[in-house]
Amino acid sequence: MRNEIESMSTIASIRYCINTESDFYVKEREYWDENSPLFEELNSMFYKSIVNSKFKDEVIKDYGQQFFSICEYSIKSFSSEIIEELQEENKLCSEYTRLLASAKIDFEGEERNLSGLGSFMLSKDREIRKRASKAYYAYFEQNEDKFDEVFDKLVKVRNDIAKKLGFKNFVEVGYIRMMRTDYNANMVSNFRKQVLEYIVPLSEELYKRQGERLNLNKLTYIDENFEFKSGNATPKGDPEYIIEMGKQMYFELSDETKEFFNFMLENELMDLVTKKGKAAGGYCTYIPKYKSPFIFSNFNKTADDIDVLTHEAGHAFQLYMSRDIEMPEINFPTFESCEIHSMSMEFITWPWMELFFKEDTQKYKFTHMSSAIKFIPYGVLVDEFQHHIYENPNMSKTERKSVWRKLEKLYLPHKNYEGCDFLEKGTWWFKQGHIFKNPFYYIDYTLAQICSLQFWKKVRENKVQGWEDYINICKVGGRKSFLEIIKIGDLKSPFEDGCVESVVSNIKCWLDSVDDTSL
Repeated sequence: MRNEIESMSTIASIRYCINTESDFYVKEREYWDENSPLFEELNSMFYKSIVNSKFKDEVIKDYGQQFFSICEYSIKSFSSEIIEELQEENKLCSEYTRLLASAKIDFEGEERNLSGLGSFMLSKDREIRKRASKAYYAYFEQNEDKFDEVFDKLVKVRNDIAKKLGFKNFVEVGYIRMMRTDYNANMVSNFRKQVLEYIVPLSEELYKRQGERLNLNKLTYIDENFEFKSGNATPKGDPEYIIEMGKQMYFELSDETKEFFNFMLENELMDLVTKKGKAAGGYCTYIPKYKSPFIFSNFNKTADDIDVLTHEAGHAFQLYMSRDIEMPEINFPTFESCEIHSMSMEFITWPWMELFFKEDTQKYKFTHMSSAIKFIPYGVLVDEFQHHIYENPNMSKTERKSVWRKLEKLYLPHKNYEGCDFLEKGTWWFKQGHIFKNPFYYIDYTLAQICSLQFWKKVRENKVQGWEDYINICKVGGRKSFLEIIKIGDLKSPFEDGCVESVVSNIKCWLDSVDDTSL
């Protein structure tokens, strides 16, 4: 029965994201915003029955300790007293989604949404990059008060939720919502310190190399995602071509991926191309009634299109490999484990990148690896920012921006917003949906990135063993916790002293071996 309801809710959500201007699905979205907390109340009763059951041991035997822990955590993060606050939180998240999706920006003679500006912001012509970036951030500046207001209300309502549940602040609730059953804020803080010590210097070195490649005295925000004077690596075909090459890649990778990709194609379980009214971003979700993953994205003629195809397919492949799991709480594992599947798939598919990028293949790989390293300091910045925000919920809008800018200077010292006072005051995070909609879901990407880089090394050294370890963590689905999944994959824990340092040393050797000036 729960799978039936989850499936209807998920299908309504997918349809809404495909067309946020559809009156029917706008109403469906509003229905779920209003009613999902009531469904959560029913779920909470179900969890209480399990936790208080005399058959506790049998439940754990059938579904695993992680499922039981999820039941316990779900009880801690819900009470019927917070239903109104949860409804308000849902509505505000939908308002943020609409605010992003409703962007109508006149650029180069056409009306475009935010995703539609992506390829112009990566143009070889610096003047076009500059104009596109200006148009992109002008939308956020024009709507600054709206973004501030939505976020302020979200922080306040989440703080109210925490207080009503008996917690000091929302940080604890955030960790419980994320089902972090085997690590805590102190362990995360220690990981951030390792990133500051070992990854920030390597990241800054990469930005320096980038500036030199581009012959720029100063690398500014408009150049940050532009890697080569000859242009970034781009896919050498249209969306149909990309899908066709994706099919060849997954057919050759393994029998399991062949079967999986066939299933996705035959059942039309991907909506990939950007269009009017479509929600921004990309994701993978699961429709339990049909045991079907679904991939959503916005192709924009950049290398991101291929990253989406491999990243979201990593999530979808995990779901496909563990579709025997009936219990909806454990179809997906917790988020940091989920991201191991997606980010590792990006690296496991490296041998097939020539299909998409042809002469740009080495350029793509260098950019992909550089981006993986550069991303980690940004990821921990987002995490630390959220700790500050929810530990101090009464901060003013200006103070929040100031905290962001201060943390940028710590983790991303290269940042240069010359010519854009709006970003200089600390507003880059307006476009980061996780900060609004999924509080504390971001450190997960960085923990997973450390694990995915270990998979990169594994499959280079022993392809068969590396793939076997990957398949094993996919099959287990959400039946195990993060640290247990790491053990199953024969990986080092990112929280372990020395782990970050050991991962970085291998990557640095590879990056140094590439003559990026010739690409």
